[in-house]
Amino acid sequence: MTVKDAREAKDRELRALQAALAAEHAAVYGYGVVGGRIGEKRRTEARTAYDAHRARRDALVREVRDAGGEPVAAAAGYALPFPVPDAAAAVRLAAELENRVAGVYADLVRDSGGERRRGAAEAMREAAVRSVRWNRESVAFPGLAERAGSASAASAPTA
Repeated sequence: MTVKDAREAKDRELRALQAALAAEHAAVYGYGVVGGRIGEKRRTEARTAYDAHRARRDALVREVRDAGGEPVAAAAGYALPFPVPDAAAAVRLAAELENRVAGVYADLVRDSGGERRRGAAEAMREAAVRSVRWNRESVAFPGLAERAGSASAASAPTA
């Protein structure tokens, strides 16, 4: 591997880390909405997911800094993919958030190696499992179907 190739690989990995951080910021925001609308039966599940995304977000801030980057800041607000007027919509939003996060972690798996790749694969797996729990059904690769069309649309942190 040439020095240029190594530099490009490091830059790709940092961009993927930043994208994962942006996705976690969006998920934390989105779960704030979910928590405000979710029914009592699933409130604990929503809180657990919210806490998991906050922990991942905080870890990614450290990872981005360790990789020499300035962590991307959370936006003041995010456009939701659909209105969330009730508990049923909150469940759909939670599943959508998890699908999006899983897709972003798939990119980090692709663009990293070693322990970072293992951590990204674990984060992707956790998001996929949460997606299945919210949906009560599974898809082959959560977060990847919508990414097949456009890479630029996938990196937008719209939650």
